[in-house]
Amino acid sequence: MTHRPAPWLSLLALAGFLLLSFGAAATGVLFPPGDWYASLERPFYAPPNWLFGPVWTVLYIAMAVSAWLVWRQVGLRSAAMAWWLIQLAFNALWTPLFFGLQSPGLALLGMTVLWPAILICLRHFRPISKTAFWLMVPYLAWVSFAWILNAGFWWLN
Repeated sequence: MTHRPAPWLSLLALAGFLLLSFGAAATGVLFPPGDWYASLERPFYAPPNWLFGPVWTVLYIAMAVSAWLVWRQVGLRSAAMAWWLIQLAFNALWTPLFFGLQSPGLALLGMTVLWPAILICLRHFRPISKTAFWLMVPYLAWVSFAWILNAGFWWLN
């Protein structure tokens, strides 16, 4: 059954999904990298720090649009939307674990839970909206790389 919201409600929902996505990103303001991070030994495959902001900005927008597309089809009370919120919560948890607690090991564990949560979300999104599914695939790819990067920081430090 297709959920058909009014156009004004649909735009409001898109704004809400963008706020939720960037709310997860806001943990970076509360727990910035700082001197501790600068002192860590970096894996040889670590990208330059300036790259993370633009990449995550694009990914958070894609995540929000993806959720919005699914919401337009099934509404908020669905397993697909629940998994989107679950993976977003795990996403938001990484920054306080890594930078706040200065614990690459705990952050790696958090990301180890985040990855399958994204995969389950994708599994729920795919039958609802192929576009929403494909908008989330780069996020899964980046988190896969980020897991390897996080593991490198943990190993070296």
